[in-house]
Amino acid sequence: MKTVRTGGPLRRQLDEWRRTGGRVALVPTMGNLHDGHLRLVQLAREHGERVVVSIFVNPTQFEPGGDYANYPRTLERDRRRLRGAGADLLFVPEIATVYPFGVENATRVRVPGLSDELCGAFRPGHFEGVTSVVLRLFTLTLPDVAVFGAKDYQQQVLIRRMVDDLHLPIRIVTAPTVREADGLAYSSRNQYLTEDERRIAPGLYETLAGVARALADGDADHAALTRRAMHELAQKGFAPEYVAIRRAADLALPEPGTRDLVVLAAARLGKARLIDNIRTRVPL
Repeated sequence: MKTVRTGGPLRRQLDEWRRTGGRVALVPTMGNLHDGHLRLVQLAREHGERVVVSIFVNPTQFEPGGDYANYPRTLERDRRRLRGAGADLLFVPEIATVYPFGVENATRVRVPGLSDELCGAFRPGHFEGVTSVVLRLFTLTLPDVAVFGAKDYQQQVLIRRMVDDLHLPIRIVTAPTVREADGLAYSSRNQYLTEDERRIAPGLYETLAGVARALADGDADHAALTRRAMHELAQKGFAPEYVAIRRAADLALPEPGTRDLVVLAAARLGKARLIDNIRTRVPL
C-alpha cells in the first residue's frame, strides 16, 4: 500500500491505474479507524479494482470550540489496519493541499435546505464543511465510486444530492452500519465515553429500534412516537437533541402512503455526541 501526501504523486498513480482500465473506489475518512471503516474498504473493493482511502481531519466541519484540535490522530495504527484490509493507496493530504488558498478563503459548496435540518440544526455550518471537503477530495482523486457509511445517514443523502446536482460521474455506495455486540454503532467518538456511559450508550439503538418496530406494526402517529422516544432517551441518561421520522430516500417529511422510512436521532452522552438511525418499512 502506497502513502501519498500531495496531489502530484496522487494523480500520477491514479493515471497509471486508469490506463489499465481499473476502476477507482474512494473511501473518505478522518482517520482513527475502527471496524466500521474497514467494512467500507471491503465494500469499496467489491466496486473497484483499486481502493484509495483518504485521511484528512477537515477543519471546516467542526463548529467553533469543537473538538478539531483534540480529534484523535492515529496515522500509524490506521496505516497498519488499512494495509491489512487491502487498501491500495492511502492519501494523507496537508491542509494546503486540500485548501490551496487557505481555509478562510476557500470556495464553499452548500446543499440548501437539508443542510440546516436534523443534525444541521444543532451543528451550524457542519454540512457545508462536509460537502465542500468531499467535493475537493472527489476532484483530487476523480473516483469512479465513493463509499460512505449509513450511520451518518444525513451526510450520505446530502452527498448524493450534491453529486446529482453537479452532474459528477461518481457512483455513491452506502455501507450498512457496523455495530458492536450490544448494538452500539461504531464511531470514533465512542472513545469519549466513560465506562458508565458506555453501558448506557446502546440505549440509543434500543430506543430507535422500538420506534421502528412500532412503525412496522402500523403506528402512524409520528409525533407521539418521537415524543415518547425523546422522553425515553432522557430517562436513560442521554441529553437528546432530536428524534425524527423521515422518508428514507431523501429525508423529506413523510407524506401519506410513504412506506420506506428512516428513524434518526442524535443525543449527547457526557462528552460524546452520538448519532444513529434505523430504516423500516410500514404496512400498506
